[in-house]
Amino acid sequence: MNAIADMDAPMLAVRNIEVIYNHVILALRGVSMQVSPRSIVALLGANGAGKSTTLKAISTLLASERGEVTKGSIEFRGQRTDRKTPGEMVAMGMVQVMEGRHCFAHLTVEENLLTGAYARRIKGAELKAELERIYAYFPRLKVRRTSLAGYTSGGEQQMTAIGRAMMARPGMLLLDEPSMGLAPQIVAEIFEIVRDLNQKEGVSILLAEQNTNVALKHADYAYVLESGRIMMEGPAAALAENPDVKEFYLGLSTEGRKSFRDVKTYRRRKQWV
Repeated sequence: MNAIADMDAPMLAVRNIEVIYNHVILALRGVSMQVSPRSIVALLGANGAGKSTTLKAISTLLASERGEVTKGSIEFRGQRTDRKTPGEMVAMGMVQVMEGRHCFAHLTVEENLLTGAYARRIKGAELKAELERIYAYFPRLKVRRTSLAGYTSGGEQQMTAIGRAMMARPGMLLLDEPSMGLAPQIVAEIFEIVRDLNQKEGVSILLAEQNTNVALKHADYAYVLESGRIMMEGPAAALAENPDVKEFYLGLSTEGRKSFRDVKTYRRRKQWV
């Protein structure tokens, strides 16, 4: 009976959390979501909606920015995370890839990847096998493995950041704006790899993304975040066909594509809840 319950339990459960910065600024209010095992969940919203704050609350990185979860609860693999450190979260199987990639610019691509396996204390043939596993997903990184990460392209740095996270063998990956600043062709390539990682490695993925079109294409389920609150949720395929999502996030309506100014003006009148 317990085994069946464990199979049905979400890998991540966020329940009605509130986040405050500097004891004053309310960034999130009443945010609830969950991520099932082996699924991809997208967290959508414009810049400043609270996506990064949500991911940092989940990975316990808020304290470094003087933020804290003041209400609600977060559970990962059935355990409360409010007293966990970021290092303990990695040990539990959760790794976050930060917005902006954050590679070690003075290290080579391969050295960056190796830092991801540091906590696992593996070496020799096992470590080499892990590198080859990552290179199988990111062939471009194998070609560039001896190059300093700071001199690689934005797409290669994003691949390095994701590959480094995968070296830790996480059960869940948090990706913060992986498409930011990248050409559409590179974005498509990275998202295909992310989907491949999900399907072949069984990694659950929570993806914070402004690029609604590509996120909904690859996700199983999605949440729409605005001004620190969840305003809409549902299967990704259904949200992709939702008229409000089409209009506000894809710039489309039944009348065709609207200008950004038109969407902004209409949006001030729209009542989500």
